[in-house]
Amino acid sequence: MKNAIQLLPDHVANQIAAGEVVQRPASVVKELLENSIDAEAKNIQLVIKDAGKTLIQIVDDGLGMTMTDARLAFERHATSKIKKAEDLFNLHTNGFRGEALASIAAVSQVELKTKTKDCEVGTEIQIEGSEIKKQEPCVTKSGSSISVKNLFFNIPARRNFLKSDNVEQRHIIDEFQRVAMAHPEVSFKMYHNGTSLFNLPASHLRQRIVGIMGNKANENLVPIDEKTELVNLSGYVGKPEFAKRTRGEQFFFVNHRFIKSSYLHHAVTSAFEGLLKEKTHPSYFLNLAIHPKSIDINIHPTKTEIKFEDEHAIYSILRAAVKHSLGQFQITPVLDFDHSSDLDPSYNRYKSEAKNPTIEVDRSFNPFKTEGESEVKSSQFPSHFKSNHPTKKSTKNWEDLFEDTKDFQSESIESQINLESENNPQNLMGFDEESLQKEPTSFQLQNKYIVTTLKSGLLIIDQHRAHSRILFEDLINKFKDKPALSQQLMFPLILEINAYDFQILSELKVHLNQVGFDFKKFESTEIQISGIPVFFSESQIGSLFDELKSNFKEGIPSSEINLREILAKSIAKTSAIKAGKKLKQEEQMEIVSQLFSCAEPTKSPSNKRIFATMSSEDFDKKLM
Repeated sequence: MKNAIQLLPDHVANQIAAGEVVQRPASVVKELLENSIDAEAKNIQLVIKDAGKTLIQIVDDGLGMTMTDARLAFERHATSKIKKAEDLFNLHTNGFRGEALASIAAVSQVELKTKTKDCEVGTEIQIEGSEIKKQEPCVTKSGSSISVKNLFFNIPARRNFLKSDNVEQRHIIDEFQRVAMAHPEVSFKMYHNGTSLFNLPASHLRQRIVGIMGNKANENLVPIDEKTELVNLSGYVGKPEFAKRTRGEQFFFVNHRFIKSSYLHHAVTSAFEGLLKEKTHPSYFLNLAIHPKSIDINIHPTKTEIKFEDEHAIYSILRAAVKHSLGQFQITPVLDFDHSSDLDPSYNRYKSEAKNPTIEVDRSFNPFKTEGESEVKSSQFPSHFKSNHPTKKSTKNWEDLFEDTKDFQSESIESQINLESENNPQNLMGFDEESLQKEPTSFQLQNKYIVTTLKSGLLIIDQHRAHSRILFEDLINKFKDKPALSQQLMFPLILEINAYDFQILSELKVHLNQVGFDFKKFESTEIQISGIPVFFSESQIGSLFDELKSNFKEGIPSSEINLREILAKSIAKTSAIKAGKKLKQEEQMEIVSQLFSCAEPTKSPSNKRIFATMSSEDFDKKLM
């Protein structure tokens, strides 16, 4: 029988290993940035072309490598960080497995130029699909410059699975931000297709957060500094009122390495219990300094997952530290039952003379006199009693109260309740638009539902969902027609954004113009809005952009129809009347009328029921 098992060739084994480490261009960026950090670089530049598909280049001023080290760095499991197995539990660097460069070289064309500070000339190496094409001395500055070109050029199937340039660029920005946030003492720059996206000078953590997230983040940060025997906790959390609907600003670092941990995330969110609005997430930028022997980071090739020796204790410390900081900086409400505001010193009362209390008594009041005789002069009472306690009216001739109802026949009640006549055809919902318009009788229930009458019973409408449906269909029509009118602002509304948000908004700009948004300035760090749709208000702009960021987090749809539909849903949801809004009866009936003029009045844009009906039989069952 012929042997079936054979060893894989090195280039095939490298390509298989590369599939674990190099999933997309962002994976290459992460590994190369961490190598520069380990090389003690103080200035790092990242250059990207076509979202990393054509070029990823990292230039640093680190220690550099000798000719021998530069050659060995591309061999599998070649590393300077580990000499024995015990070293895996005493790691102080980012890269240590020796897989990154070998995996990258297996699926791309790599060019490395490097030089140490004590060498006169450097080394240049060119590798294509794990095969060394060139290695020779070269003139270069101290540090390293590595270029990764045509990623997955030899695996077309993997390249076809990459997303659009915008999606891949966002993943690259995510990885860049994580590394830059973990090392604020290092200067970072990022360029994409010749455009500067980030220029982050060396600073401390607070300035680095502001540099990445925008100047508005500065007023949002609450510092945390807690030192224990098990872990030292430092960083910042965001104030509850600035919590967002998306999870884009949650960062955990363990020994300056970014990690993902749903368990620790729960510890932070539980500390915010009772302070956050529904479906919002707090921002946090937290670094946990812990002894390397107490953690295991070698459980995943990307090293973003981690195991703690005493996970429950770290959970309790983290939760208590966040709660303490929120209370220390008076973010959480405090109830002090022993304190009275009347005892607070007042500048106006300082050195003022005490006044004796006075009591006003109506000496002419006699409860035993008749109503005409015991009439009290209103001038003898303080003014605030006049509005709250009106004088008692006479009950004489009480039959006159019903004078206006003598001619009111039962037929008139019946005519108001029965909105439909026998001649009016009914639609599928059991009522028609004409009947609703003829009798504009409605009221609000809990300022959330519009209740109006039908011939067969009651119609109960969710006002927010109904208005969302109305706006959604109106926006879809505006996308097809000429641009909608906009209301011009007296002073432009200025929004400070980061590069991540700018990528989303730049792709939506044309469609935002179509529905009534005008932009005076549209740059990567600042957007000035000079006009907004007529149905929109300035206070809703921030909520709208949070909604857009949430809905387009995974990228912009390639289909123009899907893009417009998602955009219309976002705008309609943000600008629709909210629950708790008190409406006049005219406004209530206008919503009812417009709703049943829609093509799909039964479902909201998010596919939820808009209204329900209750017949007289339903009431009979309730009252049995």
